[in-house]
Amino acid sequence: MGSLIRSPPRRGTGTLGRGLFLLGQCLPFALALIVVGIEFSPAHFLYTGPLLTATPALAAVTMGPKGTVAAAAVAALVSVCTATYNQAWGTQQVYTNFLALFLVSVASVTTSSAVRTRRQNELDQVRRIATAAQEVILRPVPDRLGAVRAASLYLAAEKGAQIGGDLYEAVQTRYGIRLLVGDVRGKGLPAVRAAAAVLGAFREAVHYEDDLAEVMDHCMASLRRECAVPGAFSEEALAEGFVTALVAQVPDGPVVEVVNRGHPPPLLLHEGKARALVPASPQPPLGLEDLIIGVSEVETFPFGPGDRLLLHTDGVFEARDRDDGFFPLAEAAEAVHRCARTPQEFLDRLHEALLRHTEGRLADDAAMLLVDRCEEAGHPAGAVAD
Repeated sequence: MGSLIRSPPRRGTGTLGRGLFLLGQCLPFALALIVVGIEFSPAHFLYTGPLLTATPALAAVTMGPKGTVAAAAVAALVSVCTATYNQAWGTQQVYTNFLALFLVSVASVTTSSAVRTRRQNELDQVRRIATAAQEVILRPVPDRLGAVRAASLYLAAEKGAQIGGDLYEAVQTRYGIRLLVGDVRGKGLPAVRAAAAVLGAFREAVHYEDDLAEVMDHCMASLRRECAVPGAFSEEALAEGFVTALVAQVPDGPVVEVVNRGHPPPLLLHEGKARALVPASPQPPLGLEDLIIGVSEVETFPFGPGDRLLLHTDGVFEARDRDDGFFPLAEAAEAVHRCARTPQEFLDRLHEALLRHTEGRLADDAAMLLVDRCEEAGHPAGAVAD
């Protein structure tokens, strides 16, 4: 989604950045071609030594050690060819150029290696911190919660990222199994802060609020308090930001209760067929309460033994292939359902199907939470484990 903490990036900004990066990679070899053009033309009297000497230094900025060595090799080859063509061997200028090229190449490779090592160490440290943050904010979902089996999966769009604005939780309470899935409009630390506020309110309210709508209201109030902290969010972000959220409850009976605040409807898999649990009265996301007309109501849907409930964020079904086609989530879920025995196997297979569809490229973070209804005698949904 977009951002609770910033405006969406302007169209073309990413393309411009990639274009500048590619230009930086091509510049060293373009300089070598310019030197070749000058030396093999009537303008060969021009002194081109500094251009070739600068080639490995420019390569070190964007291409790393291997690219720097390649640029230095190209520069050396051009120097040999031009010196031979111009019959300049034996002159002091040729050997001076080679010495300068050698010294600059060694310095560039050494510097590039050191910079890359330092950046890799910094990236590893950031990843360790992100992993720790994820384990605190997005705790692993237990395999078994009363009358349901559960599993969760978080997919980051950015390579190396661990956590963003998607959130989920599953808690066993005296009222039943209570579930949460949500999506903050944006990424970065402020989005994580908003996700943590909603998650914290949910984890507390589920244990003492018997009304599922009241649980959602606690999440809404917590987000409001977080947004009211001075300097936490920009004015533009506060005006445009929101959080989609869905809370569900699996009580003792063969039903599931749902309160949906602008979130993609979950999929119910019953007898191999997938059905979206679309709310009868759609409600706006958290943060857009001024648009609410009426009071939020808990909606009830059938959810019996053998059924599966898939809660997900929009990063799943909005994932596109190279032809700009959306991921067919319902069809994929039905296909996976036939061969997956456990919730974790189901999500693993669905993950594989998603990566095949997108060829491994996700445009947005994606989170999934799956619960299987497997009612057993003497183990009701609302029984809290000791």
